[in-house]
Amino acid sequence: MRLAVLVFLPMIFGVLSIPFGRKNPQISWLFALAAAALELGISAAGFFLSKTRFAIPGLFPGGLSLVADGFRNVYALVISGMWFFTLLFSREYFAGHGAHLQRYYFFIMMTEGAILGVFFAADLLTALVFFEIMSFTSFPWVIQEETEGAVRAAGTYLAIAVIGGLAALMGIWILDVQLGTTEIRALFRAFPSAETGGERGRLYLAGALILVGFGAKAGVFPLHIWLPKAHPVAPAPASALLSGVLTKSGVFGILVLSFGLFYGDAAWGAWMLVLGCITMLLGAVLALLSIDLKRTLACSSMSQIGFILTGIGTAGLLGAEGGLSAAGTVLHMVNHSLFKLVLFLSAGTVYMNLHELDLNRIRGFGRGKHALHAAFLLGALGIGGIPGFSGYISKTLLHEGIVEAAAEYGPAIHAAEWIFLLSGGLTLAYMTKLYICLFHEKPDEKTEHKPGPAAQPLSALSFLIPALLIPVFGLTGNFSMLGIARLSGGFFHTEMPEVLSFFSLENLKGAGISAVIGAAVYFLVVRKLLMKDGAYVNRLPKWLDLEEKVYRPLLLKLLPGVFGPVSALFGENRLTRPLAEGVFRAGSGLSLLFGENRVTAPLSCGTLRVLKVLSRALSDMTDALVYFLRKTLFRPARIADTDPVRSSVSYRIGSIADRISGDPTKKGGKRRKKPVPSDRHAKFFYRLVETVIHTTHNLSDSMSFALLMLALAITAILFYVLFVHRFG
Repeated sequence: MRLAVLVFLPMIFGVLSIPFGRKNPQISWLFALAAAALELGISAAGFFLSKTRFAIPGLFPGGLSLVADGFRNVYALVISGMWFFTLLFSREYFAGHGAHLQRYYFFIMMTEGAILGVFFAADLLTALVFFEIMSFTSFPWVIQEETEGAVRAAGTYLAIAVIGGLAALMGIWILDVQLGTTEIRALFRAFPSAETGGERGRLYLAGALILVGFGAKAGVFPLHIWLPKAHPVAPAPASALLSGVLTKSGVFGILVLSFGLFYGDAAWGAWMLVLGCITMLLGAVLALLSIDLKRTLACSSMSQIGFILTGIGTAGLLGAEGGLSAAGTVLHMVNHSLFKLVLFLSAGTVYMNLHELDLNRIRGFGRGKHALHAAFLLGALGIGGIPGFSGYISKTLLHEGIVEAAAEYGPAIHAAEWIFLLSGGLTLAYMTKLYICLFHEKPDEKTEHKPGPAAQPLSALSFLIPALLIPVFGLTGNFSMLGIARLSGGFFHTEMPEVLSFFSLENLKGAGISAVIGAAVYFLVVRKLLMKDGAYVNRLPKWLDLEEKVYRPLLLKLLPGVFGPVSALFGENRLTRPLAEGVFRAGSGLSLLFGENRVTAPLSCGTLRVLKVLSRALSDMTDALVYFLRKTLFRPARIADTDPVRSSVSYRIGSIADRISGDPTKKGGKRRKKPVPSDRHAKFFYRLVETVIHTTHNLSDSMSFALLMLALAITAILFYVLFVHRFG
């Protein structure tokens, strides 16, 4: 029953907030805060409970199934804490610029229940249902401000969510066909038990499709494109949740595959390690080049997800001996959630005071603001992996896992180790860049920052309390952090370490190498190449933007160009109509075989005529449906019938058209000396040009229509799976 309360309580509070918060958004905030506080209390109370289950049989083919264990209880507490502190901060943050707040708080509550449903899911189908709910209920966070950038970023976020969801659904279906179940517990060691290469190939295909769906939400390369776009435009509390928690729902799916289905499979582990290294290094480079505060933190999230993937990869290579890597994976997940809560709320404090995120405009804001200074510094030291802070504990475990894998697999893993250390150094470099900019550099002469506290006491507590946990966890690693790892051991099917010498010279060596790299990059790259005349310069190459250079051209130009002519064959009935008429002619020829038979001949001809009408109706059904939609729900906006702008070109075109028509250029049988273009022809050419422009823009606008159709397709598929289809 505790699981049902955790998952559905926030959703119930969200629905109840609608009538009460309609006139006063603060009522909705109180509902959301109360729900988060109750969730936090229930999660803390059940933190040490043994495995529990909850199911609603009959809703799905296997029923809606939820299960709790040590790892899930850990992350339920993390999620509840994140929600509580971000909502505590939200009241002041939205005080000055909060429109559509009731909508925001409603979807915040719905998403909390959905993401808890993902983590508590006992099978992949239940996880996918809550995963898709979470994707659609978090979409309004990104579009909350309704600026042009927010709308575009929200479209990217929705596209990634929909395409990823479809891929994951197909992968889950393949798994069910191959294994006869999607229960997470039953996936353990299912791959090694596959008897033939064909079966293993289909399992790899299913794993790859599920990886696309969950990896897209995690921000894994090359599906990371939504992260740098969504965070700068979303409200800071939403950014903290998107980065700190929603990305972990994607990681959860990858964990199910890596520590369940493909447990101990070296090939899968190698692929995870490769993806982790690319994601880790590319995210760090993008963060280093960024001059936007929240974009830097968003790219940092991508990099830290790469760190987590390296742990997953090395654990896959080591199998049952990968306890250090598994411990580093779960602890860095927890640490990253904590770091991004502190750092994004700190960034939100800057934004709600200045309404700016550009480093050149916010520089020096934190001078004299002690609470903000302390919180940001602790977050930066933690994510940088400095000894004495929690990030050092998880990164040390991840590094030790790479060293173990290198001892077994050789030079290729040594390369991964150096990428790991280099990425750690880049992390220190870009966090030093942010810290120096905010708290030590002087603002420009034109910029004035108000003295005094940056946030009210309640808001300051929302990022100070989590920040204080960073050194506490870092100094008590063997007790607190390894305790969390041991609680999670059952989910990872491995034995977690009991005690480690975190501050031995060997372990400090890795942190020292990253620190030296970070200092060198900051002084030689940031100060020399990324700054000009004391100002931060955007050196980010445009070719690094995969969305604009690859994905949008692929989806909006290449694919329509390739498949458009094929679909036109059916849309214009160039295939179906001739086929129907051919069937009718063939049937008419057959009817002649009956000769002058006055009974069978009229009967056969009548039957064929009926079939002809039906076949024509069916062949025209597609066009009729499209025509109906274009005239009703998707009716295109009319081009305004305004007077055209009379340029020299329109004048000449109108004159030529009038001469040809011989209409207004004559008066009383005599030709005018200077023909005057008719308004009719001028408007015609004006409307023609506008139509061409409007049609061109429709190509990109159709993205929204395509996403809507995909969303409806997902809904139909899930309805079929849940209520019609029966597996096995």
